[in-house]
Amino acid sequence: MAVETDVLDELRRLRTRIPRLTGSLAATVDGLVLAHDVPGTEPEGLAALTAAALGVAHRMTDAAARSDFRELLVRGSAGYVATYAAGATAVLTLLAEDRVNVGRLHLEGRRSGARIADLVATPVGPGTGRHADRPAPADHLASTPPATARPIGTLPVRTPQRPTHQPRPQTGI
Repeated sequence: MAVETDVLDELRRLRTRIPRLTGSLAATVDGLVLAHDVPGTEPEGLAALTAAALGVAHRMTDAAARSDFRELLVRGSAGYVATYAAGATAVLTLLAEDRVNVGRLHLEGRRSGARIADLVATPVGPGTGRHADRPAPADHLASTPPATARPIGTLPVRTPQRPTHQPRPQTGI
């Protein structure tokens, strides 16, 4: 819970540093919201769309031999949507008006992405934080599954399967 509060504080500080910023969202690369400051916008939908755009952007950087994904900028008639990598597991999306200083948007977005990456990478659980001097219970360590790091922008692939039963014809429609 402390990580989400720290990330939300970073998002609020961003609004003071970037004039004409209208919203910000931190999410996992899978599209789950970590923290948001996006009034008038559905944060879960924006996080899901960010994850989809991230997958395409990652594939595009690979296809163009541009190495790892760093950022994505989309300009609409009413403003900008900028997405920045925040470590291997998180992403930062900023919404800004059309008259925003794009250089300032990039500068602050990159800095905040790095800060959010540090906050998300902070270990949480027994034996960390304010109780770091206390040993973690042995049963907790045994039941913790190993964390697998997935490169940013990679999405799970679904394989279509045939249904095991035949659907019933619908009547009365």
